[in-house]
Amino acid sequence: MAYSLTNLRDDIRNYTEVGSNVLSDSVLARIIQNAENKILRSIDTDQNVYYATSNLVIGNRYVTIPGDMRAIRYAQLEDAAGNQYFLEQRDTSFMAEYYNTPGTASGVPKYYANWDASYWALAPTPNAAYEITMAYIKQPTSLTDASVSGSGTYLSNKYADLLLYGSLVEAYGYLKGPAD
Repeated sequence: MAYSLTNLRDDIRNYTEVGSNVLSDSVLARIIQNAENKILRSIDTDQNVYYATSNLVIGNRYVTIPGDMRAIRYAQLEDAAGNQYFLEQRDTSFMAEYYNTPGTASGVPKYYANWDASYWALAPTPNAAYEITMAYIKQPTSLTDASVSGSGTYLSNKYADLLLYGSLVEAYGYLKGPAD
């Protein structure tokens, strides 16, 4: 059985025997989103893997990352000759020690680190316009989003029982059930 948002809300209320005065639509939206996020953190599927490709700018050590990225799988560079290089993720403190003068030297980047929510920093600074490919897990659309609430999502259509169980676990905590 596949779930629409309305059917899932009804089943959660029926299983918990709690009406809409306690489990309102807005409370259930948060419960369902929490369950979806917990499920998506626990399993690794190819359903939400996407690829972004762009070219690095010579002398610019920053790379814009996709705004819908949930987690990175890998980052790879390719030079004009077709040679491929996989980048290793490092902490920004490592980058500061390894490459403390980013403007003075350049080469084939070996490392990347999260700079902020929108950028990565590379080390060393690119000496050519390498093509970079990022394989990442995209933040999926929630069942609570109005654009899919009637038709469902991959999770609500293929794994309806898992989504119901996860939502019931979240609802149980919200209703202050015993911790054990």
